[in-house]
Amino acid sequence: MATRRPVNPSRRTSESGAAPLSSSLQSRSRSPSYLSIGLIILGVFAVIGYLYRGQGTLGNLRAVSRVEGDFSCTQEVERAIPILKNAYGDSMHKVLHVGPDTCSIVSRLIREEETEAWGVEPYDVEDADLTCKRLVHRGLVRVADIKFPLPYRAKSFSLVIVSDALDYLSPKYLNRTLPELARVSSDGLVIFTGYPRHHKAKAVDKGRYGRTIKLRSSTWWIRYFVQMSLEENEAAVKKFEQAAEKSWYKPTCQIFHLKSYQ
Repeated sequence: MATRRPVNPSRRTSESGAAPLSSSLQSRSRSPSYLSIGLIILGVFAVIGYLYRGQGTLGNLRAVSRVEGDFSCTQEVERAIPILKNAYGDSMHKVLHVGPDTCSIVSRLIREEETEAWGVEPYDVEDADLTCKRLVHRGLVRVADIKFPLPYRAKSFSLVIVSDALDYLSPKYLNRTLPELARVSSDGLVIFTGYPRHHKAKAVDKGRYGRTIKLRSSTWWIRYFVQMSLEENEAAVKKFEQAAEKSWYKPTCQIFHLKSYQ
């Protein structure tokens, strides 16, 4: 008499069309892990995209940290050069930059096609690097006290850009310096200045610049420009804003576009 072979329970379950419990659990556990990996990959690509554009959340965080600590509008000028070229076109052919660390701006501008650049450094350059000293030796950068007349003829430059220089001047000296800056420009004057609520003045400021920094509001500046008979360059403002929007550029300084004296 033949003995009956015991039936394998798992085989019976398989043959009946239902998957084994262990196999079902494994398939369920795999799905969430694949989903997690996919989400991580998408997140990495998103972060790379933001970094590539130079803006987004990470860019804004870096901007805020610069504003609240060691902040310089001269650094902002370097970031804005492509936007300024779009806004001013041929007027960027012959540029004068006035402000601390002007060597960095001049070095950056002379690398641009069809652009000549000069700079005025209001303070000493004893601690400057070799590149800056070479620019001084070539006559592209001058060390000059901007409280006195600039050593240039009227309309010597198509565009004058100023950063971190006017913030250290009292109204008494501003009355002398601002008309001089407008005098030596033919197509416009661009002023970069910090926001009062963002900058932390430091003791070293007075030691280097002769007085503590005095940042003014946009309302103050606009009233002052009217007082000095300096008009806003509305065409340049519009072009600058359009170029900035296309490039995802968000300035962290106040930027004023003014017409030159006629």
